[in-house]
Amino acid sequence: MTTTNDDGGNAIAETENYMAWEVQDPDGETTYHLELGAVSLHFFREEWSEFLQLMKDAASNS
Repeated sequence: MTTTNDDGGNAIAETENYMAWEVQDPDGETTYHLELGAVSLHFFREEWSEFLQLMKDAASNS
């Protein structure tokens, strides 16, 4: 998915209620953002990788 947000970010995935996107900061760092209803989560690359692993593990154990 290559949709661009108003803030210049690129959408990674989107459903009717949730959205994940990445933004290239001016200093060159990529940050990842999740909008989950009223909750917003923001991750640096290392945190994002760990979060993705957590979700993979959770999915395989459910």
